[in-house]
Amino acid sequence: QVQLAESGGGLVQPGGSLRLSCAASGSIFSILRMGWYRQGTGNQRELVAVMSSGGTTNYADSVKGRFTISRASGENTVYLQMNSLKPEDTALYYCYAFVIPTATMKGVGSWGEGTQVTVSS
Repeated sequence: QVQLAESGGGLVQPGGSLRLSCAASGSIFSILRMGWYRQGTGNQRELVAVMSSGGTTNYADSVKGRFTISRASGENTVYLQMNSLKPEDTALYYCYAFVIPTATMKGVGSWGEGTQVTVSS
């Protein structure tokens, strides 16, 4: 019942920037954690960045200093600002949220369908 919709992916040259967004919809009581994972060709899905409801953030070492996760106040939307992009950042980026639906009041994970980011010259 909880839906995640990603947007903002695309083709960018090395050193460029992109801003991803993910909007959660449905009857949500609370979002405990929300963030981004990615999966490149031939690789396992890995955590990129995540933010808790209290504002605590966690980043993959490979993106620290380049990516910034944020959330708009009063909105179930999370953003990922990606700067200084590298070819190795090329991947399908998935939004993830651990939420408490109003219907159950028990935490459950939810995944978006993914948005492609390609970094190439």
